[in-house]
Amino acid sequence: MSDASTLVVDARGMRCPWPALRLARAMRDASDVLLIADDPQAGREVAALAGEHGWQVEDGATDAGEGRWRVRR
Repeated sequence: MSDASTLVVDARGMRCPWPALRLARAMRDASDVLLIADDPQAGREVAALAGEHGWQVEDGATDAGEGRWRVRR
């Protein structure tokens, strides 16, 4: 799901709003970010943030109870 041009942001163990804030900071410099988070609220926060900025989001869940969101401009 990730390649060399994708910036990976690992926000596991952080509670919202921190995963979304880390994503917003990463998107300042990158146009393709993979966010990994395990907070159940992260999906809603990512969707709201992406909607505000016009970013595209691809969801990807893992078996370990964490989510993965690939966010692109």
